[in-house]
Amino acid sequence: MAKTHIITGLDVGSSNIKILLVSQEKEQEPQVVFQTKESSTGIRRGVVVGVQELSNTLTNIFSQVEEEAGFKIDSVFVNVDGGHIFSLPSRGTIAVSRADQKISEEDISRVLQAAQTISLPLNKEIFDAYPREFIIDGERGIKEALGLQGVRLEAEVLVLGGFSPYLKNLSQAVLNSDLQVSDVIPSPMAAARAVLTPRQKELGVAVVDIGAGTTGLAVFEEGDLIHLAILPMGSGNITNDIATGLKLDVDVAERVKVEFGSALAKREKKSGSRIKEKIKLAEEEEPLVFSRKALNRIIEIRTCEIFEEVQKELKKISKEKLLPAGIVLTGGGAKLSQIVELAKREFKLPCKIGKPRGFLDLESDPAWATACGLVLGGVDDLTGEESSGLGEFGKGIGSKIKKIFKTFLP
Repeated sequence: MAKTHIITGLDVGSSNIKILLVSQEKEQEPQVVFQTKESSTGIRRGVVVGVQELSNTLTNIFSQVEEEAGFKIDSVFVNVDGGHIFSLPSRGTIAVSRADQKISEEDISRVLQAAQTISLPLNKEIFDAYPREFIIDGERGIKEALGLQGVRLEAEVLVLGGFSPYLKNLSQAVLNSDLQVSDVIPSPMAAARAVLTPRQKELGVAVVDIGAGTTGLAVFEEGDLIHLAILPMGSGNITNDIATGLKLDVDVAERVKVEFGSALAKREKKSGSRIKEKIKLAEEEEPLVFSRKALNRIIEIRTCEIFEEVQKELKKISKEKLLPAGIVLTGGGAKLSQIVELAKREFKLPCKIGKPRGFLDLESDPAWATACGLVLGGVDDLTGEESSGLGEFGKGIGSKIKKIFKTFLP
């Protein structure tokens, strides 16, 4: 009888903590066995600022999860987020060590390590490296170098790093809640794993993962990750603007945004902008009076600001308007009405909502993309398939982050 593995994804977000459990049997599709969502504590703009606060929350949540699910959870696949995360292109060069000039696993390990040896400011750490290509004696475009012959081996990689204390805070909070870290994956990478197809990554595509406190960007071309950034702004900024502009409580502003707001303000005559409506959020509550035009204008302005920052990142890598598979919007912020139409106008590229593929009951909700991508990372580890959504070339590279994170453990 085939052994059933339970894989747990822990999406630690600025607004909510999402936990997703799937069961995985050999040669079977993963099946969702449990999911839950709770309000976050100890998180600010994707960064763990209150270790004990978050740890206590996780302990309480997982106690409930284990009671309801009926089994103990020992380890999790968790996301890392925050504007401190950065990506840099780098190159490593070594001489092939064997006398017969055949490239060994040791050579590949050495050249990837050489590519990560770069000068960084104090308290900045490299925690992973995603190779783009190997170069053997000047011959470029090689995806798999093992076993080939050459004298000089080079690797072009994209290295990911972050602020060491923040990385340590995340691992410490999880460990303090009596859980082990199976793997740590940047939020945009996890989201991309859940919503992108291999064809999109081959053609050239950008995932824009709009969370409450951050917006993640992952750009792929020819199947490889070529850029990653996390911006310290998200849909929570839109809610705060609505609360300030319409003089509403923040929780009420969030409900108004979701239920009545649109990312695309209609162009009307000035007289139309002064029309106010009475809207009831619930039967027992007093009706709200505000201009829907004013509401949508607030949402559009802030959403455009987020898109402008994403556009700046695309300009850095000369991919502005040059991604054939376009922009894929995901995350809770992607549920805004007409956000796709606004994105098409601002990016001048094909745009669509990215929803988790292969998960019944979750395929219609982009807010679960990161959690789904985390458990898919666990499935990949079990089946030996693509690592963190990078395809065969990335196999095994994603596991390096576990080794790096061990250096942060007590």
